[in-house]
Amino acid sequence: MSVWKKAAKSNQKTHRERHQPEERQHLGLLEKHKDFQRRARDYNEKKATLKLLRKRALNRNPDEFYHHMINSKTENGRHFEKDLEPEDTPEQIQLMKTQDLKYIVTKRTQEQRKIEKLQSQLHLTSVEHNIENKHMYFEKSAERVDPEKERHQRLATVELPDVNLKALEKATRTRQSMYNELAKRIKREKELAVTQQKLEITRAVEGKKTVLPPKRLKKGTTDSPPVYVWKYERKK
Repeated sequence: MSVWKKAAKSNQKTHRERHQPEERQHLGLLEKHKDFQRRARDYNEKKATLKLLRKRALNRNPDEFYHHMINSKTENGRHFEKDLEPEDTPEQIQLMKTQDLKYIVTKRTQEQRKIEKLQSQLHLTSVEHNIENKHMYFEKSAERVDPEKERHQRLATVELPDVNLKALEKATRTRQSMYNELAKRIKREKELAVTQQKLEITRAVEGKKTVLPPKRLKKGTTDSPPVYVWKYERKK
């Protein structure tokens, strides 16, 4: 019998809720039951959220520290997130977008060879060729000799080598320019090394298909790549 009741109800007229009377049109649309349900659900969710936040505020430890304290700020009653240090420099972003890993490895190898060459040249120029002083020794008599007087005599007899000041200044400028070039190349090689590590980690994260995604332990910076860890999976 219930089956026939359901069949009969399927052909019944759909009863709709009344609309807003004409004399109350200025008050807007008349709230229907589904509108009330949506409004009540939203009100109850906000009420529960405020209750939970109030409970957390009461149970909060005033001596507790968390990093979001120093990574955010409030100005004129509005909350802002502080600008954190970017992970990549513009040069690193351009390299990773326009070049591949082989190009970066090649350029880094070239920089390493030039650094080794400059270091070997500077090592040779930094050798100090000390010229031994030539002293003239006199035969001491039986009389007592004054040490201070003897020292002045020895200094007076020292033969100083001829020094070309212009050549010395030129050599100093050349050496300083080599040091500046060495510092620039070391900085460039370090940037390429960091970019290479970031590319390798990105490929490993995107290429290695695992059941669980890798967990990032440390965020990357402009001077160091990010650190990821993969969960050990037993091989079949």
